[in-house]
Amino acid sequence: MKDSSVIWMMLLAMLLSGCNSTPDRNSPIKTRDFQVEDIAKSDVDIVAEIQLRYSMEYLQELMTKLYRRNPREWPKGGAESIELAVDRVFGTTRDGLFPELQGKRGSDSISLAFDSAYSGDRVLAFSEGLRGMLLQAHNGKQSFYLTDELDPQKLYNAARNIEIAIWKLSHDRDSDGQLFLISNATEGPVNNLSYERLFGKLIALQDSMARIVAQSSNRKIKTIIQSVASAVFMPI
Repeated sequence: MKDSSVIWMMLLAMLLSGCNSTPDRNSPIKTRDFQVEDIAKSDVDIVAEIQLRYSMEYLQELMTKLYRRNPREWPKGGAESIELAVDRVFGTTRDGLFPELQGKRGSDSISLAFDSAYSGDRVLAFSEGLRGMLLQAHNGKQSFYLTDELDPQKLYNAARNIEIAIWKLSHDRDSDGQLFLISNATEGPVNNLSYERLFGKLIALQDSMARIVAQSSNRKIKTIIQSVASAVFMPI
């Protein structure tokens, strides 16, 4: 009986893959190839994986841009280039070991980037903190199946925490009155607000996913109104 079930699963996968039209490789919209394990996923699971993958891509782009604006930071971790410093977090050889973060994860790591006593890589603390926080909101997973259940409140809280992180990035200063990390540029002939656009995309992804999960699971999200200037990171 078990062998028979496996055969039927394989036949179903072949039929489903045969129904898909061949994507245009020149199209700017990249389709997601069907995989056998997709049979064990709901539509919400697949959407969650896609939005999380985009979130990680935006975070990687954000980390690269922050290193370019703050070139003093990436050598602190011993990397030989910006690309290698980014690979520590988002590369295939990632080991998740960052002694300079002092064991802090998620929002605690983000806060470390704005600690006057911290002498380590602030871009790493900020970016790895955001990455960890988003994964916490997704129960530490990047692949989802029918047995998984996401909490829309965690996703909502993650979006609000990103808003707080944006405010700190633009306002927190050291004892000399200098920003801990330089991001947007509003002075000069051209305003550089590319960081705001990336953060906006990240917030929109988490908020939209929170609503999707809430609707699919018939759960309510407790909205919180607070000033980002005085807010603390919300638990996830």
